[in-house]
Amino acid sequence: MKLVIVDRDGTINVELDGYVQTPEEWQPLPGALDAIARLNQAGHQVVIASNMPGLGRGLFDMAALNAIQKKMNKALAAAGGRVEAMFYCPHAPDEGCTCRKPLPGLFQQIGERYRIDLKQVHAVGDSVRDVQAAVAAGCMPHLVLTGKGAPAQISPLPAEFPLGTRVHADLAAFATALIAEDEAAAQAAKAAEAAEAAQQTQAPHA
Repeated sequence: MKLVIVDRDGTINVELDGYVQTPEEWQPLPGALDAIARLNQAGHQVVIASNMPGLGRGLFDMAALNAIQKKMNKALAAAGGRVEAMFYCPHAPDEGCTCRKPLPGLFQQIGERYRIDLKQVHAVGDSVRDVQAAVAAGCMPHLVLTGKGAPAQISPLPAEFPLGTRVHADLAAFATALIAEDEAAAQAAKAAEAAEAAQQTQAPHA
């Protein structure tokens, strides 16, 4: 199973100062939906892990969140993609939960649900808390520069970003890079299998 964990606001859709509270306010970032579709076509299942403090603060309710998710799913389907599930932290920052990023709780829930070793999972987000949570859970961290949490400098990244964080312009660039890596790995594996088969069929020396 190939799984990718993706943040929502600032990574898939435009991030707003006062949170996305209605379906009308949800607008996809350029190329993001196509990126998810391409990941799906390459065999990756995509799940969302997102802080939703607006729920805890009473700025919107579950009905609104479900309506936003329905709009996103419909737009994704039109692009030929889908997300398998959305995992979210509904708590306000001062509630002391274990699921609010940068804590790893959401990622651990995903690992348990899909019974997958998180060390095999790529995780993408637009802020330091996204990549910190990914690393805390054991995932491979990727940063996109499309949200309000993107750092002012990327070479080098500020010290609060974990070592090994890979930077991409946007979700589309991440998808292109990951799919290229998949193809290179598949070609290397095929070449290794061919070499092993050739070695096995060689006649023994006299």
